[in-house]
Amino acid sequence: MRLYDTLARKTKDLLPIDGQTFRFYCCGPTVYGPAHIGNFRTFVLQDVFRRTLETSGMRTLHVRNLTDVDDKTIRESQRAGQSLTEFTNFWTVKFHQDCDKLQCLPPHIEPGAVEHIPQQVMMIEELIAKGHAYSSEDGSVYFNIASFPEYGRLSHLDERELEIGRTQAQRANADEYEKQSVSDFVLWKARRDEDGKNFWPSPWGDGRPGWHLECSAMIREYLGESFDLHSGGVDLVFPHHENEIAQSRCACGGDFAASWFHIAHLMVDGGKMSKSLGNLYTLEDLAEKGWSAMEVRYVLLSGHYRKPLNFTFDSLHAAREAMLKMAKAAQQLSAKAPADAVLTSVEFGLFQGAWDTLNDDLNTAGALGAIFTGLREAVKCEGLAAAKALAAFHRLLRALGLVLPEAEKSVTVPEDIIALADQRLAVRQARDWAQSDVLRDQLAALGWIVKDSKDSYELSQK
Repeated sequence: MRLYDTLARKTKDLLPIDGQTFRFYCCGPTVYGPAHIGNFRTFVLQDVFRRTLETSGMRTLHVRNLTDVDDKTIRESQRAGQSLTEFTNFWTVKFHQDCDKLQCLPPHIEPGAVEHIPQQVMMIEELIAKGHAYSSEDGSVYFNIASFPEYGRLSHLDERELEIGRTQAQRANADEYEKQSVSDFVLWKARRDEDGKNFWPSPWGDGRPGWHLECSAMIREYLGESFDLHSGGVDLVFPHHENEIAQSRCACGGDFAASWFHIAHLMVDGGKMSKSLGNLYTLEDLAEKGWSAMEVRYVLLSGHYRKPLNFTFDSLHAAREAMLKMAKAAQQLSAKAPADAVLTSVEFGLFQGAWDTLNDDLNTAGALGAIFTGLREAVKCEGLAAAKALAAFHRLLRALGLVLPEAEKSVTVPEDIIALADQRLAVRQARDWAQSDVLRDQLAALGWIVKDSKDSYELSQK
């Protein structure tokens, strides 16, 4: 596989440093609420990345953390009246359930921040001893960015911005701060009243680690000082990943990550996702509207990872149609293939173009298009050729993590159900969303799921 490296600003061949296992780290979720589809664009693309490596025969070691202590988890657990552990465990289970629905492979190692506080304290001690960190009056500890001349290389910050930040020696005590603020960032946060019972002992007094430190400590624990690749959403390039590089390189030496893989934002209807706009969709939100997790996954794969992807309900409808076409083609191939066919190996054959495209900077959108090109020829095959084409097709689907629905079967819809669905379409076109929801619930109570497109709908039985 060839993949674009954020640090080098070019596409590179990916080969394991040790020649045996490709070891990579992904920044995981902060478990304080349900993950939305914007979060899952990153996790799904990381999953396809791993699946593609493994499909090629490469062994992998996938590490992804859970952020179970930071400003957000502490604040929200207290609002919920729960202990931090009880609160974050609930949302961790929910996250794993959503990952399962999306067919995301579980990481080989999934460490949490709380259970690695001793490792984080040890790293801070090393940074202080080496002159890269200092304690403040209140017992907080900060990383001194002026001590690391390479700070800013990943995010390509302007030298003038860096110099201003170093000169002002400003401090950022929040876990997440202004993206343009070049600051000495917090490694250890002194205990505050609003933290409640969420504090741990340290040589500098009671407190807790800063958010940026946990990844460095867990990477060191499970991947060592040098590893193959680090990944996350593009919003993490600065300051989070920039800070990780600084504290890891200064504490441990080594090269840290050989490559950086960042996934661009997801937009909704051409705009930014936000709670205020009501478009911060979760899998549960979309399931209530009649859309499956596999249809969501298909949409998330339908654009190149380095470009923002625009999510719309029309794109979900297109995903459904595409997957049904795939299912129908697979059904045709299965009918033509001998039941007792024995394949000693699976070559991509008619789907080689799709496989090559997927390996060219993880071009999932191009690979999906090339799959349909292959299917148009594959359905003409008979006998053993059909069996080979079907096996190659399923191998590609596994690389993409797609599970196809059953091919469409004809269903007779009662006239009263059609009348109710037509009534709902009329109120939707009148933008009476409240009444539309009422009618959708009535249809659901009668055993029917309505799936909307722009100017129409589809009905299916539960």
